[in-house]
Parts: sequence; C-alpha cells; structure tokens
Amino acid sequence: MAQLPTLSRAEFETRFDTLLSRLPGEALRSFEFIDLASDRKSWLDSGIDLAEGEHVTGFAIGKTRLKGAELSFGADFQLWYRIGSDGVIFRGTRCSHSFTVEKPGRLYLASYFPGEWSSRTGDLATPPEVYDQAEGTLTELLIRWGCDPLDGLRTLMALGDVDELIAGEIDCRTHPVPTPPGWEYLWFVGPAEIYRPCMEQEGKPAICCHSRNDVGLLHKDVVLPFEPGTRLRWAWRIDQLPSPVREDTLPTHDYLSIAVEFDNGQDITYFWSSELPVGTGFRCPIPTWTARETHVVVRSGSEGLGEWFNEERDVYRDYGKYIGGTMPANIVRVWLIAVSFFQGKEGKCWYSDIGFVTGDGVVPVR
Repeated sequence: MAQLPTLSRAEFETRFDTLLSRLPGEALRSFEFIDLASDRKSWLDSGIDLAEGEHVTGFAIGKTRLKGAELSFGADFQLWYRIGSDGVIFRGTRCSHSFTVEKPGRLYLASYFPGEWSSRTGDLATPPEVYDQAEGTLTELLIRWGCDPLDGLRTLMALGDVDELIAGEIDCRTHPVPTPPGWEYLWFVGPAEIYRPCMEQEGKPAICCHSRNDVGLLHKDVVLPFEPGTRLRWAWRIDQLPSPVREDTLPTHDYLSIAVEFDNGQDITYFWSSELPVGTGFRCPIPTWTARETHVVVRSGSEGLGEWFNEERDVYRDYGKYIGGTMPANIVRVWLIAVSFFQGKEGKCWYSDIGFVTGDGVVPVR
C-alpha cells in the first residue's frame, strides 16, 4: 500500500490541471474536480453522466476525521462510487482507481466510515445521524479518457507525477495483488492488497499478510455442524504486530487475527495481542461490530514474533465462555482479519494449515 498523499486541495488541483492540460487531445475527453463533505449523509450526485464502455480514472485526496477523537481515515478507504441510483457500489484499493463503465448512468460518490453499507447498492446499515460525528473533505479528480487508461496514465507520467499518485495507479494496474484462491474480501468493507498466496520455507502453501495503514477482511465459506469438541486448527507466524499497545479501544484497535463465523451472525476472532493477557476476551470496540464480534487473545507480547506456531482452539467451549447463550447450529465461514488504519502502522504475518478438527476427522480450509 502506497503512502497516503498529503497535498492540499489547491496543490492537488493545480498540479493535476497543469499536467492534464499538456495531454494530447485524443487521449483526454474531460476531467473534473469534485468535493465531498465527510459528514454528508447520502450519496453525492456528481452531475456527471457516464456512458457504457467509457474509461475512467479517479484520484482522491483528503481525510475523514471523527470529532473528539484523534482518528482519521484516508480517501483510499473512504471514497466509494456508484453508477446510477441503483448501481452496485465499489471502490479501489488506493487513492486512485481506474474502471470501465459497464452500465451507463449518473455517477454518485459517498464517504464511508462511520457509516456501514447494508446493501450492494449503497443503503446504510447505520442511522444517517452517525455522520454528525465526521468532519473533513474528500476531493476527487475524475478523468474521462479518450484512450486506454493505462496508455493515458503512462503518457501523463511522462509529463510528471503528483505525489506519486500516477505511478501508484500504474503499479496497481500492472502489478495487481492476487487474492488467495477460494477467498474473497468482505464486500461492505471493500477490497484490499493485504493478502496474497505464497509458500512457506518448507514449500507448503500459505497466505501472506502485509497491512499498512489499511484494513482487509478476507473470508472463505465453510459449512460445518457446530458440535461439542469442534476445534479450529491453524499455523501462523507473526512478524510484526500493527499495534504497540492493547487493542481493546477504538483508537488502538489494530490487530491480525483468524476468526470463525456462525450461522447466527456471531463470530470469534483469535489474535496475538501486544499487551493484553492470554485468555482476555472482549467485544469489538468498533460500534458497528460490537454486537457481532468477540475477540480472544491467544498469544501476547513480543516473544515468539518471527516464529511459526501451531495453534488449536476448542471453538465450542470458547463460544460458551466468551459469548454464551443458545449455541448456533453451524459454522459458516473462516476469516482472516488485518486492521492497521487506526494508528497507521504495519502488520505482517503468515497463515497455513487452516482447518477444523471434528469427531469425523480434519476438515481442511487451506
């Protein structure tokens, strides 16, 4: 993940305006700067109608801040797109995103957190009033190409760059980070470049994770009866923890974990804490996740970082201890979670040999 741009609104517009004015006429159809207030409670109508097959690149700067807290979130995570009032919402993985219009329509923009999506067309799962907690402005530059976007970007790059945004978008398009086969990112949080397939030193398949000032929730469906004695088994190597302090508050809630989701919407996520004692359990401090996610510390401190460990947890027993109530009937998913954007640091780890141990034997996930 590239560093977030630190340009002012004026610098952003002036520098891009200078470069774009030097592009050959056939390469560029038009460009426009659009400001989006972070406290806006609904989608912003850009006033731009996009045609089917049109090639577009967006560059964005700005941050959303939460009032009364030292928390801010960059345009790479905050800025979402929708084409048409009922189009499927989407965003990029960086402060830039190129796409081809599949269905014509009006372009809408939205700022995400502290809200959360309830539908793939951009309905909110949170009350609109949560945006009263937000402040700041995102600025989007929308470029409509008259050529292939990559050709246009390379031509633009030959003229100069703007805080490495153009180079970053070229890199994103020419060196995409592959998602591990069979896994996908949680749609309402959005895609990321955090996880990739890799190999252990012993030649066994693994999943590598590198999170830097971003967030990614990767999941894989696993339909399995939830019975007494059901255990989650995995191997991992944590090279770097994304938080230097305890992770049970919102401003410090950066962590790396593996989670199990159940058919009642609850999940338990097992993580290596920087400071919290092993066995600590707590509900997620993110308001939109408090009702559904429980964190359990399985390792703590810096001892053992950089080493491989084989883990096994009795998930049935942990559910009764940390969540309680009526037991769900089934396990439905396994998650890999990386959060590092609250404090803006880095987390690095590997996962391998993920599976469930049941009365009928081992059910492999990876």
